[in-house]
Amino acid sequence: MQITLLQCNIEWGNPPANRTRMEHTLHVAPHSDLYVLPEMWSTGFITNPADYDCIEGEEGNTLRWMTQMAQHMDAALAGSLSIMAKDGTYRNRFYFVTPDSVAYYDKHHLFTYGGEHLRYTPGQKRVVVEWRGVRFLLQVCYDLRFPIFSRNKMDDRPCYDCILYVASWPTPRVEAWRTLLLARAIENQCYVCGVNRVGNDPTCQYCGGTAFIDPYGVRLQEVPMNEEGILTAQLEMERLQTFREKFPVLLDRDI
Repeated sequence: MQITLLQCNIEWGNPPANRTRMEHTLHVAPHSDLYVLPEMWSTGFITNPADYDCIEGEEGNTLRWMTQMAQHMDAALAGSLSIMAKDGTYRNRFYFVTPDSVAYYDKHHLFTYGGEHLRYTPGQKRVVVEWRGVRFLLQVCYDLRFPIFSRNKMDDRPCYDCILYVASWPTPRVEAWRTLLLARAIENQCYVCGVNRVGNDPTCQYCGGTAFIDPYGVRLQEVPMNEEGILTAQLEMERLQTFREKFPVLLDRDI
């Protein structure tokens, strides 16, 4: 499977401008099976959503755009949005959109330090989606710090092959981001795609660190820091399966 990760700047509170930026980037990127965008990529990391009229509902323009782009490109698009759910609560919702389906995960670990927990409602379920034979665990930013929640489980086989982390992870803590992405790949014997933004918002500065990491914990590719850019990589399922069979570490995990 070919995957493209988009490290981009985000215009604060302006979904139309951000959709235009992303559409241009998608059209110049290599054709892939999956494109991954950062956390709250249409607005920036807004922690007080009631104060902004740019926050959309569950079936807003940005989700419709994601569906249209997925159909046009015959690919999946993934990234999180700040949305108001039908029950009136705000959610940091990670959408995984294919040409004919929409799946989502609501961020479970809300960022208390930044006040996200005061206005958003956490999700309660882990979500794994399958696309073209690959199973993806959906995670958002602060989730990265909680390894038990992301632990790869075993039935007759591991329950996922790759973790997608989308983030607005600030520059002062970027070394934690880079280190924990490697740890999640190693301990779960899976690929990891970490997509972080660059640029500034009213409270933070972001330097990126978008990376594609293999199950050995090797950072195979990374977008340069402090630059907008794209990364396209191959997720090799045969290589992953061979490694898991040769070194079945997940069979010895703690329950």
